[in-house]
Amino acid sequence: MKTINVLRLAAIALATVFSVNVWPQTAGTTAASGAPSASAGMSKKQIRTANRALSRKVSQALQKGGVQTNGISVIAKNGVITLSGHAADQTQIDKAAAIAKTVDGVSSVKNVLTVQYGGQ
Repeated sequence: MKTINVLRLAAIALATVFSVNVWPQTAGTTAASGAPSASAGMSKKQIRTANRALSRKVSQALQKGGVQTNGISVIAKNGVITLSGHAADQTQIDKAAAIAKTVDGVSSVKNVLTVQYGGQ
């Protein structure tokens, strides 16, 4: 049982590290394509405020859509949403990604949610 918990923790850590490492690549790709960046001309404070607002907007949409948001973290960065943590089953994971994609201001969704097993 301890081995399973260690493996789950390692998987979550890897997913988090992966998502953090992908962000700069996504931002660079958008700017290189010639499309204006969502953060062009904005201060760091304005960018953080916009990211927090988008994150809240996605969280609210998930709740309204019937997704159990306990254990789900929604992180926004320049329109890119990362869903991490755990959900009750695969249908909740798929539903969360689908709902997040429909929120105004979301350019893409990275879904690194995992299924929560047992009573943990």
